[in-house]
Amino acid sequence: SMSSPCLAIETVAAGGGSICYFENGKLCVGPESAGANPGPACYGTGGPLTITDVNLLLGKLDDSRFRIPIHFEAAQAAVEALQATIKVQSNEIYSILEILEGLEQIANEKMAAAIRQISVAKGFQPSDYALLVFGGAGGLHGCQIAEMLDMNTVIIPKDGGLLSAYGIGNARLERWYEQQVLADLEADLNLEKYFAKAEKGALASLIKEGIRSDSAEIIHRFAYLRLKGQDSTLEIDFHQNKDLEAAFHSAYQNLFGHLPKGKKIEVESIKVIAAERQAAIPKTVASAQKTTVAPFKSRPNPITHKTIPCYLWEELKAGNQFSKGVLLHDFSTVYIPENWMVEIQENGDAIARKQEKLSTKITVEKEAIALELFTNRFSAIADKMGLQLQRTAFSVNIKERLDFSCAILDAQAELLVNAPHIPVHLGSLGVCARLSIQKTPLGKGDVVIVNHPKYGGSHLPDVTLLAAVFSEQDELVGYVINRAHHSEIGGKRPGSMPPDATNLAEEGVVFAPTYLIKNGVPQWETIEKMLRESPYPSRSPTENIADINAALASLRIGEQDLQLLVETHGIKKVHHYMAALKNVATEALNQSLQQLPLSLRATEQLDDGHQIQVHISRKGEQIKFDFTGTSAPHPRNLNANISIVNSAIIYVLRLLCPKNIPLNEGLMKRVDILLPNSFLHPDFSDNPLDCPAVVGGNTEVSQRLVDTLLKAFNLAACSQGTMNNFLFGNEQFGYYETIGGGCGAGEGFHGRSAVHQHMTNTKITDPEELEFRYPVRLETFAVRQNSGGRGKWNGGDGIIRKIKFIEQVEVTLIGQHRKIAPYGKAGGTEGKTGKHLLEKADGSRQELEGIDSFVADVDDTLTI
Repeated sequence: SMSSPCLAIETVAAGGGSICYFENGKLCVGPESAGANPGPACYGTGGPLTITDVNLLLGKLDDSRFRIPIHFEAAQAAVEALQATIKVQSNEIYSILEILEGLEQIANEKMAAAIRQISVAKGFQPSDYALLVFGGAGGLHGCQIAEMLDMNTVIIPKDGGLLSAYGIGNARLERWYEQQVLADLEADLNLEKYFAKAEKGALASLIKEGIRSDSAEIIHRFAYLRLKGQDSTLEIDFHQNKDLEAAFHSAYQNLFGHLPKGKKIEVESIKVIAAERQAAIPKTVASAQKTTVAPFKSRPNPITHKTIPCYLWEELKAGNQFSKGVLLHDFSTVYIPENWMVEIQENGDAIARKQEKLSTKITVEKEAIALELFTNRFSAIADKMGLQLQRTAFSVNIKERLDFSCAILDAQAELLVNAPHIPVHLGSLGVCARLSIQKTPLGKGDVVIVNHPKYGGSHLPDVTLLAAVFSEQDELVGYVINRAHHSEIGGKRPGSMPPDATNLAEEGVVFAPTYLIKNGVPQWETIEKMLRESPYPSRSPTENIADINAALASLRIGEQDLQLLVETHGIKKVHHYMAALKNVATEALNQSLQQLPLSLRATEQLDDGHQIQVHISRKGEQIKFDFTGTSAPHPRNLNANISIVNSAIIYVLRLLCPKNIPLNEGLMKRVDILLPNSFLHPDFSDNPLDCPAVVGGNTEVSQRLVDTLLKAFNLAACSQGTMNNFLFGNEQFGYYETIGGGCGAGEGFHGRSAVHQHMTNTKITDPEELEFRYPVRLETFAVRQNSGGRGKWNGGDGIIRKIKFIEQVEVTLIGQHRKIAPYGKAGGTEGKTGKHLLEKADGSRQELEGIDSFVADVDDTLTI
């Protein structure tokens, strides 16, 4: 078949138009942009201070080369206004140069972090490559970004400012043909037959475009392989690799760092690319003759008080080289720092090479600049951990639905920064770490695995890995932690979320804090034995081990990057900014709380009548959440724990802060929680048989708890108030998804329709993937029109999801608001309740309970 190509494009919030400002004690760059109108301050149309202004004021731009008038004094006035704002808000005096160099470094670090993340997501190390810069302003930052990425070479095409247009003009015509295979890679699989058909198809489509047959050629043949059961494929060049199995194993090992044992390889598809024959593009060649050239002019900079050498690109010849200066061209500008040497090539391109490594230690010591830099650095490590986990995971649930979270904790095991994944995980990670460390101390080389709710686990499918990070001097830096949902971890029913469980053992394999690695020695035998020999063992232990391996690789990435941060900046400074980042959250929340009444109350109830009661009281800067009056522990699985309550509270407190702050436990510094024995806080023992069941407490009670708190704070009407858990499977597999719904409206905004909200933030499996991998057909997936409450601001509408089963499977449903309607506020109407309808193959119909399970026969249809 023919298909349309697509590009994965990452937008980085640090372009030339990115606005520079001061907030929460930090200098910030982006993500807001001044755009073309009003544009940067230097355009003279009243625009804000931007990165373009910073480059101009630092002398990296020559205003004589612009096609529009440039107002240096307007840019200078904008930075002076920022200087005054900092003085008023922080009482600190910054020089103009300190502000400009700080903003430049923040922008460069953001861009470097984005490149690093994209590379890690694909399994590449930036330092192994050269950096290609293009666009009108790419050269202004290229060498400095390369320095941060440990890259030694920067390629700067002469036509870089016009490269997109130039590329389109010179691109040769290509057409390709893809063929889905979906067959195991066995000796009798004749891929040559598939390729022969694809080659004919690709050449025919090229000839159809008017290319003569003798001018058309096949330039690529690719096979797309994957481990059976995985979704993402690896591209293997068919002609360069006669042994596809060995090539795949090698590529998989290189990319993911491990290779799951005993898995078959599947050929998902093949692709052939045909192209018109074209004369070879001349290669960039260095000149044999090297000459150091003098600048055509030097101009003084009133801000830096330095003279900047300027070179005209059109006047330079092959072999000309210089260090430090600005290279000017009609369509681009390049800034060459003093430790880089640039040399013009035979075709006019420039290549810059690093001469010696400058110290990457922070040069600007001012608090507002350093705090923003460290905030970005901490966040980048957590994001990188998340990318690593997603990339190396085996299961659809982690790899495709993104049901996982990664975070860094400080030396007190308090949440510092997280990759923005699942809110119900995030607020509980610090609690989980602190409780686990008390039971199982963490030394150098130790990794702990845990999912027990007594120790801060949310429910058994959510498996947490935790490691302490130590410096070279064996000082505790902090902790790295992640949590990933395993769609099968044992239990009474496939998918590990049995609706009729009455104790924890019936929900699956229970890990109280257990060493996965002790003193650097893996304990896989222990872990595998627990997965296979628990009272209700896992149905997919091999997949569990593969996903635990991926989570372990994610911790290693976080550990290495945190150690590198300490090596570069020193542990004292790292700890200082960990504390400062939490203080920012504490103070931002305190400002928001001062606007609230001293006493707030709310009550909500589950469909079965269990009540959540909360009284929120404020005394000075302290805020207390008192849950007295909440119903007793639940006889079934709707029991939460302290970590779930913590997650809900930290999430809602973050919603109270209008400013952009990372979610961390600084928000909880002045928070007291009074939690009586109840279904929010039952007693847990170490023996799973004596523990209450919790799977619905994590999903359903967390949602109901958030809506109760939002009701008390008067922030919004009720959202869907459930995760709409839908599971099916048999002894061979388990499938799990949470279905979105409508968001509650609030003052000034309508609620969103048909999305995940509050404590869940996963994706839903693609229909193609769902139908290919599982014995179901997706009949309907649509917005449930007019199901949201109506008012001046309307509640969001819910979802209809209709599934037909083509094989007998066990089905589990866990949902709320099937009996009690989601509340409206301020006169707005309620939302509609949910329903589960089962239509049997013989045409009979029945309405199921909100929490229910049944055996679905072939051709039965379930509508949620």
